[in-house]
Amino acid sequence: MEQTAKVRTCLGFNGNGTEAVDFYISLLPDSYIENSFGPNPEEPPLVIEFTLAGAPFMVLNAGPRYTPSEAASISVLTKDQKETDHLWDALTAKGGQAGPCGWLKDPFGVSWQIVPELMPRLLSSPDKAAVARTMNAMMQMGKLDGAALQAAFNTPQ
Repeated sequence: MEQTAKVRTCLGFNGNGTEAVDFYISLLPDSYIENSFGPNPEEPPLVIEFTLAGAPFMVLNAGPRYTPSEAASISVLTKDQKETDHLWDALTAKGGQAGPCGWLKDPFGVSWQIVPELMPRLLSSPDKAAVARTMNAMMQMGKLDGAALQAAFNTPQ
């Protein structure tokens, strides 16, 4: 098995990695399976290499000892609220769990951060009061609302 990327994030699953990869690549453009390998063709592949929105990943169907945790997450910068809503809704449906401040867990237990691309710009502003208002607004949200974050940034108290 030849790897096409020098560095890859590896996610451990308990046999349902193929289902997770198929779901993930359906969500974002420039996503596809590159390669899969397993010693037994009657079982799920042990390793699946895939690209998610241009970023290289690997799934290891390693069994119950290796399960996803909040210690690692997939962060997606969304271009607009429509994309934020689409990803949030898809990832929290069918057993996913909404969390605070743009965080969620998908139906497979993998943590994600769905972040409007304006957020890093707002939070890196030299206007500390505007940054504080934006952070305060974000702390009250589950799914991030770009318009509400921008309004908090722009509205002095």
